[in-house]
Order: sequence, then C-alpha cells, then structure tokens
Amino acid sequence: MMVVIKSPEEIEKMRESNAIVAEVLEVLRELVKPGITTLELNSRAESVAKRRGAKPAFKGYGGFPFSLCTSINEEVVHGFPSKRVLEEGDIASLDFGVYFGGYYGDAAVTIPVGNVSETAWRLVSVTEEALRRAIKEARPGNRLGDISNAVQAFVEKEGFSPVRDYVGHGIGKDLHEDPPIPNFGLPGRGIVLKPGMVFAIEPMINEGTYEVTVRQDGWTVVTGDGKLSAHFEHTVAVTEKGPFVLSAID
Repeated sequence: MMVVIKSPEEIEKMRESNAIVAEVLEVLRELVKPGITTLELNSRAESVAKRRGAKPAFKGYGGFPFSLCTSINEEVVHGFPSKRVLEEGDIASLDFGVYFGGYYGDAAVTIPVGNVSETAWRLVSVTEEALRRAIKEARPGNRLGDISNAVQAFVEKEGFSPVRDYVGHGIGKDLHEDPPIPNFGLPGRGIVLKPGMVFAIEPMINEGTYEVTVRQDGWTVVTGDGKLSAHFEHTVAVTEKGPFVLSAID
C-alpha cells in the first residue's frame, strides 16, 4: 500500500479545491426542499463549480453519468439525479467532488427534507457525529483503525450499522488513493498516521442491516432491508497540529 504524503503547499492547493466543494454543498443545502428534483440539484452543482473554474470530479468517472450523487432514503451512495421530486420526510444524501488546480476535493452531506421522522433525524444526527468523532482520530501517531473504530463504536451503540462494502479513501492528485478507510475496525490496527496524509472520511450508516445491494443501473447502492441510510464526508489532512478539515465551510 502506497500512501502519498502531501507537502504543506499541496495541502493548501487541496484546500482550494475543497472550498469549492463546500460552497456547492452549502448552496444545495439551501435548495433542498419539498418540490425540487434531484436533477435540478445536479444542474445547480455543475453551474457553481463551472463558475469557480472547477471540473466536476464524478461526471464520467468510471462511466458515472452525472456530476452529483443524489441518494434518497434507502439509497446509500451513488444515486442518479433524475426528475424525482423530493418529498416532505425524505432524507437526501448529496455527494460532490471537483478537480481544481491539479487536485481533487470531495465531501457529502445528508439533508432532511422538511419535517422527517424521529428515526430519520436520529440517523442523520448520529452519522454526522460519527464523522466528527472519526476526524478527531486523524492525528499523527494514531492508526487507521482508530478512525474506523470511532465510527463503528459510536453508531452501533446508537443502534445503527456502518456499511462494510463501501469505504472512505485517500485523495489528492487522484480521486481515490490509498488507503481505503473502512467505517468499522479495531483501534490500534493499520498504518500509522503521518503528517501530509489526506483522507476522504465518509461514514455511510444504515438504520438496519449493514448489508447493501446495487440496483440494475449498476451504480445506485441501496440498503439490503429497504430501511434508511445516511452519509457524511469530509476531506481531512493529517497535520502536526492535528486534523485539518479541508472541506469545511469557511
């Protein structure tokens, strides 16, 4: 496993690409309301990225046909934008990335659509908190398993399940770099974290079983039992001073 160590200058360039991602997701967050279509969200994401001089990272990647991943309710990740209208009570996971200045940025949020059920609200809140806890472990001297275990231990205590078939990843000049970052695992295991490592940490958490399937489109991942799923992601650099969230909103 070859984990790329980035220089402070490279990390600053990645901050620029991730700032565009953060801006796009903030714009989309304001647009997510009952009545909007996921295709409209995709178009808006593209227009904001284009205005900033960035290339959407996902469009054409491995054959993916859109710029934004829109995964609704039981959809876990890689959902296709469409004419589907968001409805009151849905939860919408939006995953977006860009290529800018030679480096990739990547982040995701799950947004409640209007008033949602208590279970949906808890799932979204727990998944976001799991990301915060995982980020805290991204510091020199810790091991990769400390990040993974921070997610698993917390969400399972809350009665939810981390997805096992899809994981986070390193990121930089390539969208997906080593190492893979599972959302489950034992603390104190895996590679030692060093300054200059940059990770896309992304808890994907299911209401019920951790098992998933892929729909006939070959992309959209859904929960095995049809229950809800939530997804949050940040691009995070390991620095001497601790974790630096590159995709945070300024």
